Amino acid sequence: METILLVLLVMVLATFLAGIKIVRPTHRGLIERLGKYHTFANPGFHWIIPFIDQMYKVNTTEQMVDAQPQEIITNDNLNARVDAQVYFRVIETEASVKSSLYNVNDYKIQIVNLARSTLRNIIGTLTLRSANSERGKMNAELHTTLKNETANWGIIIIRTELKEIDPPKDVQETMNKVVKAENEKIAAIDYATAAETVADGVKRAKIKEAEGYKRAKVLHAEGEAEAIKLVNVAADEYFTGNAQLLRKLEALEKALSSNTKIVLPSGSELINVIGEMAGVLPVPVKTETTEARKQDRVPSPVY
Repeated sequence: METILLVLLVMVLATFLAGIKIVRPTHRGLIERLGKYHTFANPGFHWIIPFIDQMYKVNTTEQMVDAQPQEIITNDNLNARVDAQVYFRVIETEASVKSSLYNVNDYKIQIVNLARSTLRNIIGTLTLRSANSERGKMNAELHTTLKNETANWGIIIIRTELKEIDPPKDVQETMNKVVKAENEKIAAIDYATAAETVADGVKRAKIKEAEGYKRAKVLHAEGEAEAIKLVNVAADEYFTGNAQLLRKLEALEKALSSNTKIVLPSGSELINVIGEMAGVLPVPVKTETTEARKQDRVPSPVY
């Protein structure tokens, strides 16, 4: 009798221990009884009836699935190796957790398949160049499609990332050469533009220099003209009718300042003026006629 009681006690203890279930804060649970949904299990301690109840735990944290690399033919008939990653999580509510288990069979596999087919549809309408340059647009379109298609799965698509879009090796080498040539072309244009800018600067500097020289000449000529005008005014005021004589005096003054010897004919107006100004009588100059006259006056010898 005691043995039977001990056996029964052990069985009861084993059954109790077998029914203990602990749900972590990162998970939610669904308890089914005899194949039917029974209750929702929040984080914490739960006890179910062994062999009658069954608990299914669902991870509600953010998860990532890889869409796996695949070969896709682009619109320009080139093969591109495409890979993508999808980030999602199951919503914590009871209805969403139930939908993730009852509305879709293994939502992770379904997300991968859906992402692969969506990528084929998107990239198939694009050229390889546009596919590489419009990743943001493709990510947005992939995210929108997955979000709409999984709306009744109890999950939320957080973001999608195109991991790689690799063309064939020979095509990639050709594209690299094209990009290099375009960069060299841009560099050459920039260099030519810089050289043209320098040339324009030099040209403007030369023009400014010529304009400055021209302006200096004009100002100098205007100054000379103004000086001549003032001289003429002074000559008219102080030497009325003798402007040309004044110019001769100026020329004579310059010549005398440099100790230049000047012989002028006697009796000229300039000599008279100089004599009057300096108080010196004009010096007579011997001429051939005077000498001849003197010779005529010498008496002839008497024999």
